[in-house]
Amino acid sequence: MRPSVPIRMMAALAALLAAGVPASAQSWPARPVNMVIPFAAGGAHIRVEEAVEKDVILTPEGYEKLKDELEHLQTDRRQEVADRIREAREFGDISENSEYDDAKNEQAMLEARIAQLEERLRSARVIDASEVSTDVVSLGSNVRLKDLDRGDSLQYQIVGSAEADPTQGRLSNESPVGRALLGRKKGEELEVAVPLGTLRLKITAIKAPS
Repeated sequence: MRPSVPIRMMAALAALLAAGVPASAQSWPARPVNMVIPFAAGGAHIRVEEAVEKDVILTPEGYEKLKDELEHLQTDRRQEVADRIREAREFGDISENSEYDDAKNEQAMLEARIAQLEERLRSARVIDASEVSTDVVSLGSNVRLKDLDRGDSLQYQIVGSAEADPTQGRLSNESPVGRALLGRKKGEELEVAVPLGTLRLKITAIKAPS
């Protein structure tokens, strides 16, 4: 069961983001994690093939964010779901108890997310801010761009796909624009083919992450 990941877009940057810049679903990795999770109906089990990135690249901020989420899920959320299951059992026969089924399904999804986060953190490569060049665009760079056709000024940090979110200014290195920017220098102009046409951009500044 592969999780669906929403693709969010900012209206003001539709042309840029329409190139396909998903938050974490840009490429499904070659290394699956197989899990067997209890499923509510009839006490059966389901096998979940949980997709995780082959090489997870994270900023220090992104790494800490995943750690915080994992801790929350392993403590507070696990307890909340366990309480919900316990309360559902009190309604009577669990074989015809929709509340119990819903709670067990929620538990299955929770455990799948926990396993995914644990694997991401185990395989993560954290970007060292002190090693990010300000001469060329690289992973971790903060890049200011000018749209040469519309005159808009755009700013992004180039990150791995695991924490990409264009609406928050984090552009994946696997996206069309992200790939085109890597290795470029300040002052360079580039053209990027996107579904809506061609973007003409100029790099006006490159900064290391703060």
